[in-house]
Amino acid sequence: MAAPLQAHSHKAAVFLDRDGVLNRVLLRDGKPYPPTSLADFVILPGAPEACRLLKERGFYLIVVTNQPDVGRGTLKQELVEAIHAHMQRLLPIDRVEVSYDSGDENPPSEFRKPCPGMLLRAARELGLDLSRSFMVGDRWRDIDCGHAAGCTTILVDYAYAEELRQSPHHRVKSLREAADVILRLEPLLS
Repeated sequence: MAAPLQAHSHKAAVFLDRDGVLNRVLLRDGKPYPPTSLADFVILPGAPEACRLLKERGFYLIVVTNQPDVGRGTLKQELVEAIHAHMQRLLPIDRVEVSYDSGDENPPSEFRKPCPGMLLRAARELGLDLSRSFMVGDRWRDIDCGHAAGCTTILVDYAYAEELRQSPHHRVKSLREAADVILRLEPLLS
């Protein structure tokens, strides 16, 4: 007799916002902006070590990023894809989910954070358990997205000039600190 199928997966992911979590942002008037060239794309200190530790623990590492400047016509999609290829050479990222939607769509795109579409699609295609997964971001859209997907949320808190809409489960100062929180909590979620 065949074993019954599991009701849910035991595979977990750490979903990572890109700008401000993995790489340095460009700050203007207290607000973060993405790099506009490959030369501007600088991995943050501690990010490679954090990714390595999470991969060693068996997490999928999935970047989920809004890149609305492509949808607005102010940034080339080819540049974003070149940045992602470079990022994947430097870090052990399993998958990159990107929303190029401008944010002006009506109705709003289900794949643009704060909507959870990118997380839900990755979970469905990879068989992930979102209740055992984490969303790490530096802005309100990341935290709202993680909550909507049923993930534990971690804010990398830079005290940007914008309000959060929901409270994160945890606040840290870097991805390296976020990795410590995840590695401490992960056994409790099993």
